[in-house]
Amino acid sequence: MRGAYCWPQSAVAGETVTLCFGPNPGRVSVEIARQGLESITVLSKSDLDSPRQVMPEDISVIGADWIPCLEFQIKEEWSSGFYLVSVTDEDNRVSEAFFVIRGQRQQDAMLVLSTSTWAAYNHWGGPSFYMGSPKSSLCRPLPKGFLRKEDPMTHRIGQFMNWDKQTQEEMNEQRYSPWCMAAGWANQEILFVQWAEAQGIKLSYAISEDLDRDPDLLAGVSLYLSVGHDEYWSLAMRDQVESFIEAGGNAAFFSGNTSFWQARFEDDRKTLISYKTNLEADPHYDSHGAPELSTMWSDPLVGRPESEMTGVSFTYGGYAHMNNAPKGSGGYQVWDPDHWAFDSLDISVGAGVGEEDITVAYECDGCPVEVIDGIPRAIKSEVPDGFKLLATAPAHLWETREAPPMPDGYIGELNWVARRLGGEDTEAVRAQYSEGHAVMGNFSKGEGEVFTTGCTDWAYGLKQPDVSQITRNVIDRFLTKKDQTSK
Repeated sequence: MRGAYCWPQSAVAGETVTLCFGPNPGRVSVEIARQGLESITVLSKSDLDSPRQVMPEDISVIGADWIPCLEFQIKEEWSSGFYLVSVTDEDNRVSEAFFVIRGQRQQDAMLVLSTSTWAAYNHWGGPSFYMGSPKSSLCRPLPKGFLRKEDPMTHRIGQFMNWDKQTQEEMNEQRYSPWCMAAGWANQEILFVQWAEAQGIKLSYAISEDLDRDPDLLAGVSLYLSVGHDEYWSLAMRDQVESFIEAGGNAAFFSGNTSFWQARFEDDRKTLISYKTNLEADPHYDSHGAPELSTMWSDPLVGRPESEMTGVSFTYGGYAHMNNAPKGSGGYQVWDPDHWAFDSLDISVGAGVGEEDITVAYECDGCPVEVIDGIPRAIKSEVPDGFKLLATAPAHLWETREAPPMPDGYIGELNWVARRLGGEDTEAVRAQYSEGHAVMGNFSKGEGEVFTTGCTDWAYGLKQPDVSQITRNVIDRFLTKKDQTSK
């Protein structure tokens, strides 16, 4: 098993990044390229010596702490963005690592990559959060497929039911991790970045740890962007984004399963922790209330549902276009066609958007819904003030028995939500949460404004004119609001 990683994962001009490769010694070559609409190589090195590295038995928890094979300084001319580091060994085998150059100058929009979620799904060298561990070291490689895939559109969970034998064989031949369909840059985020650059939208970049570490990260930013699968949030991350919105910032969540689990960074942010359903093992557990408890944000002990920030929650959403989940049309039904998000689109009540390329898939966030005169509406008492339900798609929370093979002790989200929010895990309580929706919505929060798609896979639909136009409408409105405010 070979792998590479960079530390730190985020840097600015003048700072030094180290690249580590292991565990076997040898000669390697390195290429560093900024990823976007084009791949732009900024540094190449050949015939580097990579020493033999120690592989701790608990590397997934304590990290690798390997000897660097390359140290390099971030140059002024390297623009903010995601940088893929390719390490090729003597047998022509390639390992990949990454770092991000975060924006230092005020930018119109900041994309914060969901690296905390990548860490949660990382099983390189040991168990992930989904394989029995509550701790994940960031100082180690990521499995193959997290950072680069030959075809993100094909190798995605939303298409899994349609895979033929050849597609499965291609997945195996590439030696992609099965979890690379759930998390990583090579899924939704790169597709969004490529679309944005083609649209001429200027982005600034950061990662989850930056949002946790720097309380001024969003100062001067007009638009906060969350894209794809953005599941694990720390207290500091939540505090900063919500304060940013309250003070007049705008947030667009082109994401799903967003901020479902609370997590904590420890060890100078080299380790991510979340006890999830094993909440009583968390040192922060208190049966009377524990705002820093690493479990669902919606849990009564935490008392801070993610819907307060996004308007929606996975507890009222679930899975779509997967096994044991509604296949639906692949898109949304629109219920408020006159809303500004649909400007320039010729649509009517009940019309579909985003149906091609399966825009609504994998994990979805929703809200309690009631049907009034044939139109789904958000139940006002269950959403932020002024929340507007714009469009929906069917979703379903899994029971334990419906989930794909998981480690012993796995508890399905439906069982857990029923137990923690409904008071008991019974058939009657499960029925209250079982059938959910992906909900596209919009609301004002303090002086700022929020838009959400309520699904992880929005970026896969950006090739479609209707999805592209909605995304453009959101970004243009939020950036225009900044310009108007500053005058």
